Amino acid sequence: MGLARAIKLDIVAAEVVRVARWRPATLVGSGAVAAYGALIRDGAVAVAVLDAAVSPAQQRNLEREWKCKVIDRTGLILEIFGARARTREGQLQVELAALSYQRSRLVRSWTHLERQRGGFGFLGGPGESQLEIDRRLIGERIARLKRELDEVKRTRALHRGARKRVPYAVVALVGYTNAGKSTLFNRLTRAAVVAEDKLFATLDPTMRRLPLPSGRHAILSDTVGFVSELPTHLVAAFRATLEEVTEADLVVHVRDVHHADSEAQRDDVLRVLTELGLGETVEHGLIEALNKIDLLDAKRRAVLRNQAQRNRDVVPVSAATGEGCDLLVDLLDRRLESDRRLVHLDLPVSDGAALAWLYRHGEVVSRRDDEREAHVDVRLSDADLAKFRSRRAAP
Repeated sequence: MGLARAIKLDIVAAEVVRVARWRPATLVGSGAVAAYGALIRDGAVAVAVLDAAVSPAQQRNLEREWKCKVIDRTGLILEIFGARARTREGQLQVELAALSYQRSRLVRSWTHLERQRGGFGFLGGPGESQLEIDRRLIGERIARLKRELDEVKRTRALHRGARKRVPYAVVALVGYTNAGKSTLFNRLTRAAVVAEDKLFATLDPTMRRLPLPSGRHAILSDTVGFVSELPTHLVAAFRATLEEVTEADLVVHVRDVHHADSEAQRDDVLRVLTELGLGETVEHGLIEALNKIDLLDAKRRAVLRNQAQRNRDVVPVSAATGEGCDLLVDLLDRRLESDRRLVHLDLPVSDGAALAWLYRHGEVVSRRDDEREAHVDVRLSDADLAKFRSRRAAP
């Protein structure tokens, strides 16, 4: 029902249908079809939503029986995505997902029309069917969208390369839709990203600089929320966006611990992350921000605090009130610090550019100068140390 409310549908009735087996023609049995048909007529229902995958034939048959529009879970998610997309990239991704979905359902649009169009000339055959024309046009549009998204992908890669040269570590916020990622993002970065109590409020990735207690900075990335049973082609359409997660130095899983299905939502998010190739991060590197603790009673909050004491990578927080957010930022700082190692470098005192580079990119722990050389102890990541050495080796 949450998905339906997300696009402001008035819910007349909601029921769980128990079936012994799925029916190829109508998904549910004839008795259920008749019963819900009467309910739809009596309530003047305009849209029937089935929280399942419905085939094109099943959708067509149910619409004939119920005399109303029928959409399945995927169609409903696409409606929400279409309403939420704001940037050009988001709109491209939504259109690609919608066309991939629509291509398999073209049969619904042409059952009432003559399917064949005449050919040309004396020897012309039956010509191209309307279905074939539509499939071809949609295929061409999909190919064009994929090319545009490939360009987005290349642009993102260039931006990531630029960030690595700065360099700032990237921390990605992931989680189930409506878990509070954007609210936490705003709290940590003092940004003003749209954060609403509704599903899929964020479809477009946003990045802001995050100050750390050590004095260094990181880049915090807010990403699209996940949902259970998200169809494969929807994940594929948003792969350009989700690459920001796969390239991040740290991944923070924001969980709504007040939600009744919090554990199931956690499993759904971890499954998607694993499908994105982040299985190692899921097993060993994930940080969990247990959000919305302000909505819990004292007993449940105490349980979460005990859990956090046993697991250093778990932090109870409230993005709404700010509780626990300082502890989360401290943990991010410590985790990023652990990726650096202390190295000793001897540089000519006259090489001010190299010394300035070390101060910008590393943490100078100590420095002692004599007449000719500066003896510097500095913490650097392996990547930055390699950059510094290649820079020194360059003519």
